Amino acid sequence: MNWLSTDETWPWLRTGTDLFLGAVDGVTDAEFDEPTALPHWCRRHLVAHMGLNAQALQRLVRWAATGEATPMYSSTEQRSGDIDAGSAWSPQRLRDFVHETAVALEADLDGLPADRWTAEVRTAQGRAVPATEIVWMRVREVAVHSVDLGVGIGFGDLPAALCAALIGDVAARRSTQGDGPAVELVSSDGGTWRIDGVGAAATVRGSVVDLASWLTGRGSGALSADKGGLPELGPWL
Repeated sequence: MNWLSTDETWPWLRTGTDLFLGAVDGVTDAEFDEPTALPHWCRRHLVAHMGLNAQALQRLVRWAATGEATPMYSSTEQRSGDIDAGSAWSPQRLRDFVHETAVALEADLDGLPADRWTAEVRTAQGRAVPATEIVWMRVREVAVHSVDLGVGIGFGDLPAALCAALIGDVAARRSTQGDGPAVELVSSDGGTWRIDGVGAAATVRGSVVDLASWLTGRGSGALSADKGGLPELGPWL
């Protein structure tokens, strides 16, 4: 995602964070136990994850600032264990946690020296990226998980340009994986993307909202495909 600048991603970070935190604040204590769009996760798990994600991204900011490797997580087991532990907290503790960590992450990003934004860090998947991508990583989390909370927020509530950037990100990731179907993506406003993969490419058309939703596994909306049904997509992260 090096083609995205922080001039683009900073406004999305603030918009997405406000959207997510506002949604969490609107969930009653009892509703924290209700399921989300994510398998095996109730809202407690999702909110705990978002607070822990902010802390993990703070570690990447520290890495960029100091040059000392501070990975997001020590292991996938540690990440899962921390989420499970956080899911047992009270609803109010979870609300406080996700607010406090969001503010702390943004403060750390604000304080990163200008000459350290090009410093290289590594994502949880092991990709080497410049520090500028940390902002986008958080944008992606707050945007998609606002939808996953299941409180009536959809991709249509996100800026169209953010949805288009998400399409580009997911298409690039799926192309790198290379084991899924080849797909040509055409949005109703004329944007085009390609997923490199297996077989002749199917063409999928629709709005950036529906394309972003489908590519991230959150529903297909009113998409159409030139070869009948939509191609089957596997996980993207």
